[in-house]
Amino acid sequence: MNEKKSFLMTEIELLLAEKQTSLATLRTGIAVFTLPFSVLTILIATSSYYDATSSKVIWMFLVLIALCACLSAFGGYLIFHGMTMLRSCDDKISQIKKHSKFIDDLMVE
Repeated sequence: MNEKKSFLMTEIELLLAEKQTSLATLRTGIAVFTLPFSVLTILIATSSYYDATSSKVIWMFLVLIALCACLSAFGGYLIFHGMTMLRSCDDKISQIKKHSKFIDDLMVE
């Protein structure tokens, strides 16, 4: 019986470590998602200092906007992946709690 409790505790610890990893992924995704908007805010705020109609500036804007779109998409992917992993870990932990009275008594809601 003690071996089963030890196994369940190890399984819960592993799931909580995976949950911590998914929260780190979510935090990174939020940071990557907001970075392009910060760059674009700075460009809009300083737009009176450069000529936006110049052909060299327009090409740089297009490249920068494409890069910002890619970073935003990657950040969105990280956020979605982190949320999916987080939900999966929560579901597995709740399943273990349903089947084990010992674990259910240990967990704090």
